[in-house]
Amino acid sequence: MKKRLAILGSTGSIGRQTLEVVEKNPGRFVVEVLTAYNNARLLIRQAKKFLPDVVVIGNEENYQLVKEALKDVPVKVFAGSDAIGQVAGMDSVDMVLTAMVGYSGLIPTLKAVEAGKSVAIANKETLVVAGELVTQLAREKQVGLLPVDSEHSAIFQCLAGEFMNPAEKILLTCSGGPFRGKNSSQLAKVTPTDALAHPNWEMGAKITIDSATLMNKGFEMIEAHWLFGLPPKNIEVIVHPQSIIHSMVQFRDGSMKAQLGLPDMRLPILYALGFPERIANDFPRLDFRKYPNLTFEEPDIRNFPNLALAYEAIAKGGNIPCVLNAANEIVVNAFLEGKIGFTTMPLIIEKAILKAHFIPSPSLDDLIYTNNETRSFSESLILSEKN
Repeated sequence: MKKRLAILGSTGSIGRQTLEVVEKNPGRFVVEVLTAYNNARLLIRQAKKFLPDVVVIGNEENYQLVKEALKDVPVKVFAGSDAIGQVAGMDSVDMVLTAMVGYSGLIPTLKAVEAGKSVAIANKETLVVAGELVTQLAREKQVGLLPVDSEHSAIFQCLAGEFMNPAEKILLTCSGGPFRGKNSSQLAKVTPTDALAHPNWEMGAKITIDSATLMNKGFEMIEAHWLFGLPPKNIEVIVHPQSIIHSMVQFRDGSMKAQLGLPDMRLPILYALGFPERIANDFPRLDFRKYPNLTFEEPDIRNFPNLALAYEAIAKGGNIPCVLNAANEIVVNAFLEGKIGFTTMPLIIEKAILKAHFIPSPSLDDLIYTNNETRSFSESLILSEKN
């Protein structure tokens, strides 16, 4: 039986690479649902190629464009954020891959879990914002949350077969981004073009900026906390510029396991889609002779304080990680638009955390309110920066 997939965010970097994996394995996977928010033209091309049962364009202004382009194709077309959540729970879907950007992935992920679907999760912000809600619901529904991020996939693989041996510590590796070694005065001059040039990975704009500020690694620490049940103090971030070791697990006897490979997101995508089977592929293989030196160093939290802010947010708990994410989404967008500088981003995030009304055990409604309130506050700070 082919596994029937819903790919939420099919026009982004992870979505496109997922479709590449599907195309290489036509006997194993079939696409039932494709969704995108704004990239209507690419969504149309994908729909014509993969012929899903349903496509959803999140931006309703593009509905007629998609509908007209697919009028002669046996594909149903819907529009709007609510529709994305609805299709995530369709009976004809076996697995939902969530590759949407940021907070937008939360409700569709919850809908998929509520419907009892296995979720391949590439949207780390969902677990940053609502990790407790999502993981608790997954346990109630006995739904698997399969990590797609390369680091969490690595941890997942290191823990396979170790059911009787809980992890003592997780080591999340980090490339250090394009500005590793730069000081604050140098970082103050960084442009969006500079920040979008990641040395090892090909990613979308938002996650690339998060990698440059180390916020991405902070988010991954919070995601690892919820996925693997370790306290943040037992999740260590270590800079590994070569991006060959994707993460490591230390056990109580002091032994360590590491998962290695070339920096290729198709590998963790394929592992999540095919789990528990490792599916043969023709992707490039790691040749150690080309990487004679694997190095490691401490992250620079003085010049890249976002990582420290992430540890602070999860330590406070409640709705504060939601504040962290909401403020970060606003400042990253403002930086990309040239409204604020690189070093201003963590300053605004810190102010948003200090300003936030703390809710120790937030409901979904509380998190929605916190998200909206934080975005408004952060936008007001950006306006004051401009003035």
